[in-house]
Amino acid sequence: MIGILNDLRFIILALPKDSGSGMECTINWGGPQGMLFVAQTGSGHIAAMDGAPEGGGNNLAPRPMELLLAGTGGCTAYDVVLILKRGRHAVTGCSVKLQAERADTDPKVFTSIHFTFTVTGKNLSRTVVERAIALSHDKYCSASAMLAHTAKITWSADIIDEAPAAADNA
Repeated sequence: MIGILNDLRFIILALPKDSGSGMECTINWGGPQGMLFVAQTGSGHIAAMDGAPEGGGNNLAPRPMELLLAGTGGCTAYDVVLILKRGRHAVTGCSVKLQAERADTDPKVFTSIHFTFTVTGKNLSRTVVERAIALSHDKYCSASAMLAHTAKITWSADIIDEAPAAADNA
């Protein structure tokens, strides 16, 4: 494990490669002391993964399935913000909480995923925000589209308006 962590300094210096529409990722095991794995992406970034102690891990990093869920949330949040910004809407914040259920038997795929979006901005209409979320799930987010083959995907949205309150004329 220590050896692979020492090698991370070289991975961080790796330059991204333009791979067109393809992607690549290399996963290295940290060694026999646990279940730590380090992924190096084709764009030169790193991500660590580990398992729970009952599975031989040391709980040093997220589980691989947690990263899959996080990646899906990041994919759709990215889309929502990009759609709103391109529409010149005054979006100032976006977070999404994902709650997922998995099958009881192997391969324990996700069977349901609920996305709760909190979108902050000035004068954002519910219609515009919900349209951006729907476009992400229905058209743009490839991670969500793949998971929709095994999981029921649902979502909800909370909108926080940062527009200044009207002056009270009392």
